[in-house]
Amino acid sequence: MGITEQQTTALIVGAGPSGLMMAAQLLRYGIQPIIIDNKQGPTNHSNALAVQARSLEIYRQMGVIDKVIANGKQAKGLTFNQDGKQEALLLLNDIGNGLTAFPYTLLYQQSKNERLLLDYLTLNCCPVYWNTSLISLHQKTECTDVQIKNDDGEYTLKCDWVIGADGAHSTVRKQLQIPFKGDTYPSFFYLADVKLDATFLTGDFVQLYLDKKNLAGFFPMPEDDCYRIIGNLPQEFGEREDIKVEEILPYLSGLTKSTLKIVENNWFTTYKLHHRMADKFREQRCFLIGDAAHIHSPVGGQGMNTGLQDAYNLAWKLAGVINKQIKPNILDSYANERMPVAKELLSTTDKAFNLVTSTNWFIGLIKRWIWFKFLNIIWKNKNLKAFFFKAVSQIGITYRDSNINLHLSKGTKVKAGDRLPYLKVFDEKKETETDLHEWCSKPGFTLIILGKFDELYLFTIAKWITNKYPGILNFFYLPPSGKNLDVFNVFEADPHRQKAIIVRPDMYIGYLNDVADIGMMDNYLQNVVGISPGF
Repeated sequence: MGITEQQTTALIVGAGPSGLMMAAQLLRYGIQPIIIDNKQGPTNHSNALAVQARSLEIYRQMGVIDKVIANGKQAKGLTFNQDGKQEALLLLNDIGNGLTAFPYTLLYQQSKNERLLLDYLTLNCCPVYWNTSLISLHQKTECTDVQIKNDDGEYTLKCDWVIGADGAHSTVRKQLQIPFKGDTYPSFFYLADVKLDATFLTGDFVQLYLDKKNLAGFFPMPEDDCYRIIGNLPQEFGEREDIKVEEILPYLSGLTKSTLKIVENNWFTTYKLHHRMADKFREQRCFLIGDAAHIHSPVGGQGMNTGLQDAYNLAWKLAGVINKQIKPNILDSYANERMPVAKELLSTTDKAFNLVTSTNWFIGLIKRWIWFKFLNIIWKNKNLKAFFFKAVSQIGITYRDSNINLHLSKGTKVKAGDRLPYLKVFDEKKETETDLHEWCSKPGFTLIILGKFDELYLFTIAKWITNKYPGILNFFYLPPSGKNLDVFNVFEADPHRQKAIIVRPDMYIGYLNDVADIGMMDNYLQNVVGISPGF
């Protein structure tokens, strides 16, 4: 199937998780992108395995969460083992209770994420053009001309916007001549997707094994007895490229002090790990997301999830501009918000990775006599566990410094720029329970007002929205009630006064005020976000 269009509003280069999420999010706003990839088709070979709570919240908003949960597996815990002996046990069962609808890490392969999103695109009549490569791009003031190559030949496509989601070797990034600074870790690593016969593996826990020279992690996959094994390649192998999985087995037996048998080998590869970040995430009409913008070590299962959130952050802003609802200045906030997240992620994963893989004798003493004991102790602290979960699940990411937020409240617990807290809500009229995230399931912004309001003022707000922000601002009202006190407490709201919250399309709070003043909300939407009233 070839591309027949000569012009497109949005070209997405790369059909991995980030590119597919970008396409899916644009489709939610009625925009039909063109998405290309130089691969022959979707692949079953992928590195990422963990899907964090923040990504699951996105899937829920898209209406596909049931499929994800049904085909994934919760990680019940994490064990650290040294010389075959368990030294630390971190239980992960519902570690984030009360913080999200998904208080766990879900093991759900990258390939499954891709097929889920491909199905979403198919249902919305958006094909992926496989075996199609970007050859070059040339930016102009009003568009970008790209040279495309497929089996039919080469031709030019005129694009209003280009999104580079084409991985660590991004052609888009190279064409834009954006530096990709960082380094490569010295060791070689291997990855094996296998079905195992090994009695020491539980099937529910991520089990990490270390000794003085080597390490390996066993990650249970949703399928019975199937594991992803990731480890450093022993130095004896040098830089050989013809290594077989069977050659690794003696080292795994030495690490685990147990026997294991490979029943089925689905995939085995060796590779090097990198930590790099692009100097810019945007160049005029072109954007970088996912691995095209940043790559880092696999510690914490952050990579794929960060790419999904890059797309999620950019898509609603780009859609608003394309649909002429929001002024183009909103697009500057993508890099302003996501680059600090990527920079912090590179720093923390790099430090954690170097600690785990270090062969330094002093670090070895710390790991043997101090580190594991320390982990066991801190895991008994409820607050430290919550801090850990917020970091790993990515629900703790905040954009408080972003210039598209406005905090006018005296409250300090929750501020504009924070992710909307996950809070249960009881509907007194319908006598049903829902939550604030469910209220934000529709595309667009969501206005939530708390407190006592007379019906006339509620009608005035509804009329204001209908006249100025139809289809872009949804409206919910939560009156005081005994069953909803938690919501008022979290937002430090007096049930007998007012509170106004405007939630961005990506479920981050954009506006927070202690009064529900239409003029002030107008100012935020028009002058801070840049929405054109009535558009």
